[in-house]
Amino acid sequence: MVQRKDLRAPNQMRELRIEVDVNKYAEGSALIILGDTKVICTASVEDRVPQWLRGQGQGWVTAEYGMIPRATDVRTQREASKGRPSGRTQEIQRLIGRSLRAVTQLTVIGERTVWVDCDVIQADGGTRTASITGGFVALALAFKKMKERDQLYKKPLTGLVAATSVGILEGSACLDLCYEEDSRADVDMNIVRTSAGRYVEVQGTAEKTPFSQEEMQKMLQLANEGIDRLFDKQRGLLSSFLPSLLEEKT
Repeated sequence: MVQRKDLRAPNQMRELRIEVDVNKYAEGSALIILGDTKVICTASVEDRVPQWLRGQGQGWVTAEYGMIPRATDVRTQREASKGRPSGRTQEIQRLIGRSLRAVTQLTVIGERTVWVDCDVIQADGGTRTASITGGFVALALAFKKMKERDQLYKKPLTGLVAATSVGILEGSACLDLCYEEDSRADVDMNIVRTSAGRYVEVQGTAEKTPFSQEEMQKMLQLANEGIDRLFDKQRGLLSSFLPSLLEEKT
């Protein structure tokens, strides 16, 4: 059996904590801590939409993602000082936005934009998946605030969304890779799924040895087990008001 750096079992996730309302200004906010990865997610509501959506009676949910200069073991230059976000950053921003829109009824929120900002303050693998899981919590809290302001007359959510990583280490499928594991994995994969069991993204890459269909099924099964645990965490945090926002669809 594979020996993991932190002695976890192959199907064991890192310790997960999510703290809510960590920013007093944002309509919704959450700090997600997954092992040594820490991401602050804030959701901000604007009473306007992109120009291409004006007059169509629907809103928009979008995301921005970034890492502070010392989120990793060496300082990295702020992307703002470079003049534009990197290709990796743009890819992750689009993924977070797609994931959150997958469970949002945009016509319900009116002509408003919800910006979900995900700022990585410490990175040890899984920053994009943590951003999606924490970003959903921040988004739900923002919708709660909008409901309290009488800005929502129907339920804006069709489900929950969360994400995790899986990979193959020394021939074994493993859940929730930290950076050290991800950097040496034969295969690494990110899975984004809704609570209805539908996938937003399945992104898998063989770094060394190509993987079989059987191995892919093992990784998907592990990811689904992990994501179900993330849904349990989200539901537990949001249980007092989630039913008033959620019209689950299959």
